[in-house]
Amino acid sequence: MSNRYVPVIHGAALDRPDEQDTIDAAESIARSLTDLGFASEVVAIGADVAALDAVVERAPYVVFNLVEALDGEAARAQYAVDRLESLGVRYTGARAPAYLASNGKLSSKARFVDHAIPTPAHWLAGQPVPQGETVIVKSIDEHGSLGIDSDSVVAGEDAQAEIARRQARFGGRFFAEAFVDGREFNVSVIEARNGLVVLPIAEIDFDELPEAALHIVDFAAKWDPAAVSYHTTPRRFGLDTAEPDLAAEIRRLSLASWHALGLAGYARVDFRVSRDGEVLVLEANANPCLAPDAGFAAAAAQAGLSYDDIIAAIVDTTAHSWKATDL
Repeated sequence: MSNRYVPVIHGAALDRPDEQDTIDAAESIARSLTDLGFASEVVAIGADVAALDAVVERAPYVVFNLVEALDGEAARAQYAVDRLESLGVRYTGARAPAYLASNGKLSSKARFVDHAIPTPAHWLAGQPVPQGETVIVKSIDEHGSLGIDSDSVVAGEDAQAEIARRQARFGGRFFAEAFVDGREFNVSVIEARNGLVVLPIAEIDFDELPEAALHIVDFAAKWDPAAVSYHTTPRRFGLDTAEPDLAAEIRRLSLASWHALGLAGYARVDFRVSRDGEVLVLEANANPCLAPDAGFAAAAAQAGLSYDDIIAAIVDTTAHSWKATDL
């Protein structure tokens, strides 16, 4: 059975809801893989990624990579990918260069600009923001809206002070991005043997938010069941039918973002659409959540794909897209 061994690796360890979500997703994927006839287990990876050596000794068919952070730091996740590369095993998702480019918001934005993909303007610590600009202050490296709350959106003249406050509070590096007041979309893309499939487009429904609330998906909206926003920011589908021109442009930019970053396997691209209709790419996540109740699985279900279908497709594409010379 060694050639049917598909371990699911993750680096989650902290007592934080986004980290627990990764663990839950890993367990769901391992169960799905078992149902699909593979031998599977969940393997937690520490910061030294030494556990990968034991995994490789079992000659895995594919390693299912869910490492989003190590010791709670997303910027360290690259270590696991680099180690998998050096060990010469096939693993799901983006290869090392693409993973590195997509894992930081600034490196992603640089690729988007190089490929004429519209993305909001941004300013780093120490860079003045033009008068009259409204910005949202974000972490450069962290995902899952970590460090974003209702106070993250500020006037441009307050951006530098807010960057400093958030770096002191959360650690890591923060930046200011032009705030796009409008709609938000998430687009899941999966790779099949015959090409890329853009799954039905999900929109975040802000209609039930309290009147004064910002139309953003902050950390609480994603992870805190006690927060009002957690229950009033559901996803909805139907854009492809209701607004086909907008849907076509979002699909086009999703594929352009995939190619600009060199992604593989599966990914999610996040958008804001301004009130005057400008479509802007915020970021692309090379390792989006694959929990059964998460957005990727929901989009797949809209396309008639079961949870086992998407897990099987990811493993199949990984196994057949890596050339023999890659191993």
